[in-house]
This record gives sequence, structure tokens and C-alpha cells, in this order.
Amino acid sequence: MTDAARTTVTISRLGHQGDGVADGPLFAPRTLPGETVTGTVEGSRLTGIRIETPSEHRVQPPCRHYKSCGGCQLQHASDAFVADWKTDVVRNALTAQGLETEFRPILTSPPLSRRRATLSVRRTKKGAMAGFHGQASDVITEIPDCQLLAPALMAAIPVAEALALAGASRKAPLAVTVTTSEAGLDMLVKNGKPLDGPLRIELAQLAEKHRIARLTWDDEPVAMEQPPVQPFGTARVCPPAGAFLQATREGEHALLASVLEITKGTKRIVDLFAGCGTFSLPLAQHAEVHAVEGEREMLEALDTGWRKAQGLKKVTIEARDLFRNPLLPVDLNPFGAAFDAAVIDPPRAGAETQTEQLAQARTPVIAYVSCNPVSFARDAKILVSAGYSLDWVQVVDQFRWSAHTELVARFSLTD
Repeated sequence: MTDAARTTVTISRLGHQGDGVADGPLFAPRTLPGETVTGTVEGSRLTGIRIETPSEHRVQPPCRHYKSCGGCQLQHASDAFVADWKTDVVRNALTAQGLETEFRPILTSPPLSRRRATLSVRRTKKGAMAGFHGQASDVITEIPDCQLLAPALMAAIPVAEALALAGASRKAPLAVTVTTSEAGLDMLVKNGKPLDGPLRIELAQLAEKHRIARLTWDDEPVAMEQPPVQPFGTARVCPPAGAFLQATREGEHALLASVLEITKGTKRIVDLFAGCGTFSLPLAQHAEVHAVEGEREMLEALDTGWRKAQGLKKVTIEARDLFRNPLLPVDLNPFGAAFDAAVIDPPRAGAETQTEQLAQARTPVIAYVSCNPVSFARDAKILVSAGYSLDWVQVVDQFRWSAHTELVARFSLTD
């Protein structure tokens, strides 16, 4: 202890949120294992941190907004360190379940590649400001030189500010989700003023002025100059406003490449948690696909994309809550014509019950896509215990400089 107010600690590891962890446990944001740091203890966190002995893996953050912005957690660490750490997060989750496998080299999305983000936008006395909230803060940090967002997404910042001037209250910021598309910006606004006639007219004029492909205000369509389509293989899909989409093109392509490799040579594939067709439609270039998803609007977008595309094999759709009503072995082996591969891409909670049904159905090959190593490892244990081999894992870091980790794993029956 250096004095009555400040404490000296040594960081032993990184937690799952990317914070350094010292004995206690005591969490110290933006520190690295092996570093000696000083700071003030506030509950379980260390604040006012000063690095006394820096790690060899510490680097100068590439973004000048890093200290004030809460959008990134790991810009102070070298790319090599982050790659190893994220791989180890997955490896350790598997080890905790008694599992091990081959790990392929991690694939990381480049800077300036995020195609989707939610901006916080507030009216001010002088106008409006848009950006991200600071770490554990309600303060919005402006991000004119953000190193994460794609240039087309950065162009949305002044547009979001114009929307705030038109329809934000002084009491709460807008949440503006912006997605790039082939037709331009797709913008979904939450927490705005009630949509009356004059506001609708003003917003429609703004959409025309700024050439917004689609503008949605609290789930109500306001304007659509062109459908904001996304390419999934050779198909073009117009997702519902705010529908799930992979964060970067590079990340999506990395995940898809592994899924295509795992399912190569198969003829009938079931795609579980199919969304708008990220995997279903590219897979339909070589196999028949049955796409299952809980959100009917997303399935309808997938189906429309398939019907308008040329040269794809048959794609069928089924709206089904796979948590409450998973596909059973009888569903996975209809009339003796079993699916010879499954793709499963569940939310962060994983898909424990559905995984159990896949194992009972003896689906020969499974491509498991996950955004949560812990729930993935739990489900992987179910499959391995049922006789599957965990052949390999491909870690994908499409949320660069964050603590978020994604992966694709190949499972195959050993008998």
C-alpha cells in the first residue's frame, strides 16, 4: 500500500469482460496480466488506475477516443495478446467440461469494418451530439475518429444528429441502430417522441435529404427509398428493421466459410436459429435446406430472398420457438429421409435442449456457431457424451478490441 487512499496490486489474469483481475477479486479496467498498478478501491473495482509496471503486451491505443469511449475494451493490448487470450477463453471453457480439440488460427476483422452499431444521440443547447457511452457512464463520447466503424457507418453520425434535432426529447437520448446495406443506411430509432403527423413529415423529408434507404421510428416505418438489402450468397435479403446481422462482412464470411466446409458434400441440411438466412441461403447453393427460426418476419425475409434468387436448391421454412419447442428426433428424421447435417447458431444462452435432441437424432455432422464460449462448451459436452467427436474449433474475432468472442465448431459421429 502506497498511502491510505491508494492500493498497489498485481494483475493476475483477464476476466471474461476484458478487465484485469487481481486478488480479492479486484477488477481493474484496461490492465493486463503481470502488470503492477495502483488505484483506489471502490467496492470490487479499482479506479484512478496508474500503471506502475507495464506488460510487454501493452501498446498505444490506436484510437484517440479510447480513454473516454466505452465502445472498446482491449485497445491497450497487442493484437497477438488479444488473439491468444480469446482463443484461451474458448479453450478454458472446454477444459472446464473435460474437453479438448484442435484450434485453428483465429480470424480477426480489420479496423474500420463494423457495419452495424447503435449510437446514443442527445439534443444539446447548441444542437445535438452522437457517439457511445463512456465506460460505466451515462456520458456520451463523440467519436469523429473512431477506428472501429466502417466509413459508411461514420457517415451516419451527422444524420443521427439531425434525427435527434427533429424527434428527441431533452430528457433522454435516442438509441439509433445503423446498418450499412447495398442501398445505403438502414436506421432504426428508439426512445423518440411520439410519431405524429408533423414529425412523420419532417422525418420523411430528412430521410429523402440524407438518402436513407430505410428509416424506422420506434418500430413504425417512416420512409424507404430502397429496400436495404443484404447479400447472403447469391441471394439478396431485406431483413426486418433491427433484425440480427453479423457485425462485419469479414466476420460473417469467416463463420460462413467454416460452415460451408463442415457441410460440404451433404444433401439435406437443417439450419436452426436461421435468422434471415445468413447460412441457409449460401448453403442452398449445394444442398436442400430447412430453415427454422422463432421470428416469423425474419423467415419471411429469408423466403422472399430465396424465391427471387436464381439457381438455389429448395429451401423450406418453419417458424418455431426452439427453446420451448425444439425439433425432436422424429422431426429431424422425417419419413426416414434424415438430415445429413445440422447448422445451429443459438443466442448467447446456447441451446441445451435442442442439442440433446440433435444428439438423440444422430445427425451425422453438426456445425455449431456460438457467441458464448461457456454455453457452447456446455452443449459440446452433451454431444461428445453422446458419441460425437469435436473435430476442431475456429475462433472468430469480429468484435475487434472487445471482450466478445465467436466460434464455429465441427462435430461428427464417431461410429
